Amino acid sequence: MQKIINVVALFSGIVSAGVVGIGIHLYSNSGDYIESAKEKAIEEITSTLPKIIEGMIPELPELPSTTGGVIPPAPSPSMTGPAIPMP
Repeated sequence: MQKIINVVALFSGIVSAGVVGIGIHLYSNSGDYIESAKEKAIEEITSTLPKIIEGMIPELPELPSTTGGVIPPAPSPSMTGPAIPMP
């Protein structure tokens, strides 16, 4: 029975040491992982953004080759409104 307990304890120690080792490795190289993720995100956005923008811009209508006449000015009213009588 003692041999089984010793094997389990040894296995537990190895797993714990592995977790601590991986944690130290990730912590010491976190800057590299962050920069790598930023570069991948920038590349993806740079390649996708023009397609998204093209989909948002509506088609521009073609300009006509000729236009109609000038719009006539509005007729001026003969009276501007009620006047205040002067004594």
